[in-house]
Amino acid sequence: MTQQIARIRIDLEHLEPRIWRRVEVSLTTNLRSLHEVIQAVMPWENTHLYQFTIGDRVYGEPSPEDAAWGRKIYQAKGMRLGTLIGRGVTKFVYTYDFGDDWQHRITVESVGVADPALDYPVFIDGERRAPPEDVGGPPGFMDFIEAVAKRSHPQHKDMVRWYGGPFHPTDFAAADIAAGLRAIAERRKVSLEAFKRSRKMRQR
Repeated sequence: MTQQIARIRIDLEHLEPRIWRRVEVSLTTNLRSLHEVIQAVMPWENTHLYQFTIGDRVYGEPSPEDAAWGRKIYQAKGMRLGTLIGRGVTKFVYTYDFGDDWQHRITVESVGVADPALDYPVFIDGERRAPPEDVGGPPGFMDFIEAVAKRSHPQHKDMVRWYGGPFHPTDFAAADIAAGLRAIAERRKVSLEAFKRSRKMRQR
């Protein structure tokens, strides 16, 4: 069977100029794996909780606390991208870090046939560096940008020291992001090959 892929655009909401990434992923990708892709391409540090909001359902990593608060959280690993697209879903929201509340708009731009010479996911393009972790959400990031951009700003030295060096908004380290996705693709390839071998062993 020919592998199908989706081209996806990821936009970080509530910020201008827009911070965005474009990737291609297999339709077999589940939402937990898509979470890992988003973490890699922004990149975030994957140190906080996350969730996908799709219609009236929320997907993430359910915990006993969710039930105690009357929240129904569906397993992210239990929903595949291809299933969503088959149901007509082409836009949804991914939220990372419920404190800073980083909301990403996920848009399925197209669906097509995979290139057999490539291992997916694949990074395509994007613009602008993502915010640092724990900067305080969109308002905190705008304050941070202002402070690091002006040497005369009273918080300039403190912010540069906190970040660990200069912050270049337009340099989003595309080569590093592409390498990160290649690493994910390689792990996925190894896992798929191991699964195929184990299935063949069971069928004997």
